Amino acid sequence: MSSRPPVIILNEPQLAENIGAVARVMANFGLSELRLVRPRDGWPQDRAWASASGANWPLDGAKVFETLGEAIADLSLVMATTARPRETQLPVLTPRQAADDLHARVAAGQAVGILFGGERAGLETQDIALCQAIVTIPVDERFRSLNLAQAVALNAYEWRLGVDEGPRQAFSHNALPPADQASMMGLYEQLERELDDAGFFHPPAKRPSMIRNLRVALGKAQMTEQEVRTMRGVVTALSKGRGRVLAKLAAQKAAKEE
Repeated sequence: MSSRPPVIILNEPQLAENIGAVARVMANFGLSELRLVRPRDGWPQDRAWASASGANWPLDGAKVFETLGEAIADLSLVMATTARPRETQLPVLTPRQAADDLHARVAAGQAVGILFGGERAGLETQDIALCQAIVTIPVDERFRSLNLAQAVALNAYEWRLGVDEGPRQAFSHNALPPADQASMMGLYEQLERELDDAGFFHPPAKRPSMIRNLRVALGKAQMTEQEVRTMRGVVTALSKGRGRVLAKLAAQKAAKEE
């Protein structure tokens, strides 16, 4: 795969805070190249860096253009994001479908980008006419408006899934394997012995089905070896507690008989 992920293009963005929020989600999902077309309040804007919460590199390298045509001139494929139907005969994709296409183009060495409109009115038809596809997020018809950074985040997330579908390495290293069946059998048998002593399995005819249900419930938990040891310790503590109670009752009975 090419090392150059999609470019994010913001056409006539208004609020510096929104530009900073876009940079933040870009950094979350491994995107770094940001292009701005006629930002309303000029560029740079300190408030953008404040809103980025430390994700400064997309802002530090942001390029500003006077026209959309100049901003996309070096790109082979540009996808326009919009929630409204337009008078254009372009393929309409979800972010997931778009991500598949973007990955294929990037793997072929092509430069690609995703275009987002300004907060006030989104993209105009003449802007979309410069693109090769439309990306529409499947939001509820009752309220189709998305914050600019939210729209970027959803598309960037779908792109990222094609780069890394697994959990972060730190989480993978913390994921311990489940206990083996020998350990689980030890837990089952210990628990069942104690339940037998406590008179839990009543009536006796139901004992096999009750044991089966207990084993299924515990097995579904997929406990680690440490968790099995902890559970066995719990069973042991409870059984000792029952023994103390029985001893206390026996002592009280003996005292009464004296």
